Amino acid sequence: MNGITLSLRVLHRGEKHLARELQLVADRHRTDHEVHHVATDLARWSEEHALRLAQAAHDQGLDLDDSSGTSSGVLAELRRKAAEAVGHRPEPGLLLLRDLRALHLDATENSLHWEMLAQVAQATRNDALLTLASECHPQTLRQIRWTNTMIRNLSPQILASL
Repeated sequence: MNGITLSLRVLHRGEKHLARELQLVADRHRTDHEVHHVATDLARWSEEHALRLAQAAHDQGLDLDDSSGTSSGVLAELRRKAAEAVGHRPEPGLLLLRDLRALHLDATENSLHWEMLAQVAQATRNDALLTLASECHPQTLRQIRWTNTMIRNLSPQILASL
């Protein structure tokens, strides 16, 4: 395994993980419409990144599982019902802050891996991988900015109300 295949494998796993976590947060906080809709959109970005990484890995002779990792309809329905039940209790704000913090850290980790992939692509003069990183990394940075903005806006109100 060389540095490129290692980077592709780690980043693919990270993007799939982030897509799943974003969708879980969207389902868990369904009653908060902004969180639900934005997290769903951001999950699609990570799913697309994982698909593009799987194709790039295939071009490098590496076979990565390119399934989206979406959850079954039964589990999604259970999460929706749980979100409705929890939505009327005082703890959802703390849960949301915890979820946003975890998403922020996951997206930041992916951002670092995108940077490393771009650097190894540049060092090996792999224009296809450099283009991939240049197109996907800005969306990961946007995911980080969203989580940071949400934490900054929500934490004073949530924490002051405890």
